Amino acid sequence: MRRSGLALAAVATLSACIPSVDPPYRGERPQQRLPDRETRDSDPPPEPPYDRASRIDEPQVVKLAAPRPAWESRPVAADARTIAASTYIVKPDDTLRRVADVTGAGSEAIARANDLPPPFTIRAGQRLTIPAGRYHLVRQGETGIAIARAYGIEWSRIVAANALEEPYTLRVGQRIVIPGGEDGRTPSRAERAAAFKLDVDDILTGGEPALASNQAPARPAPTPSRVLPATAVVVAPARLSGGFLWPVDGRVVKRFGPGASGERNDGIKIAVPVSTPIRAAADGVVAYVGDGIAALGGLVIIKHGDGWTTVYGHASKLLVRRGQSVRRGETIALSGDTGFADRPELHFELRKGRTPVDPLGQLPRT
Repeated sequence: MRRSGLALAAVATLSACIPSVDPPYRGERPQQRLPDRETRDSDPPPEPPYDRASRIDEPQVVKLAAPRPAWESRPVAADARTIAASTYIVKPDDTLRRVADVTGAGSEAIARANDLPPPFTIRAGQRLTIPAGRYHLVRQGETGIAIARAYGIEWSRIVAANALEEPYTLRVGQRIVIPGGEDGRTPSRAERAAAFKLDVDDILTGGEPALASNQAPARPAPTPSRVLPATAVVVAPARLSGGFLWPVDGRVVKRFGPGASGERNDGIKIAVPVSTPIRAAADGVVAYVGDGIAALGGLVIIKHGDGWTTVYGHASKLLVRRGQSVRRGETIALSGDTGFADRPELHFELRKGRTPVDPLGQLPRT
């Protein structure tokens, strides 16, 4: 018994001397915060970051300590300039950009108002109609989503008002029309927050920072250990390489399209056990990683080229970063029941441009 006790003591002593090893990478870990005061025995234990049982009636959203999304990297001031309709007579050496700078209107808006085709050539003495409107000057690091949130309107309205087209990348120095505001009243912060609703389409069309004239898009990162700055512009591959594969092996429990109660599902739901590896359906570049859409919980969005995008929701662990290149079949996340999931499942979407496409028509038949 004495020898046994000594042996156990030795093992305990040896264990205390062995440094702990962090588990494999599972997304960025929460930052540690030192206590403001000494902890007493009577203090309640800290709340765990994710407790399924204590939050059974709430939507389960994975908590990430990831870098802030690109649209939060630079705050946007709602300082749009309101321009009255007018007429401008072109001077020698004027360019459309200079006319925009002088009048405060957007060059694209002026071109549309005057039916100017590319390359938007103007001539001295020409009379140009300057359209009225609120014009926001796009600055370094600003994104479409951040601009929309600053003015308390939907990003889709800004897209329509400015006739923006794929890939929807804004330019530093560009003046874009901000619709609304005819009453001259500035919405309160609460009103702006209530009007801001984030969805997959917003991320795809308004999630990238404005591109400066001398700035090239960022090269995709090969691994999650290299984090691209939030101000880096990430572009999709030019072409889709190969077809799509199933992101998980499981049973389809909800199909694409309208549901029995009238709600619309833009993808399919596949029932799988928690922590099932989720695979990239094709080669691509990660456009988004996070939990900014409450209904979808842990979310990964990948752009594949030729306008194709895949969306993976309800994940419990996210294993990739924005701007990372991924290969077809590579594990990008682990499945879960986060967000408004009915069970442990994967929400999977396939989009061509901004239009959701039924994945079952593009995936291999099983």
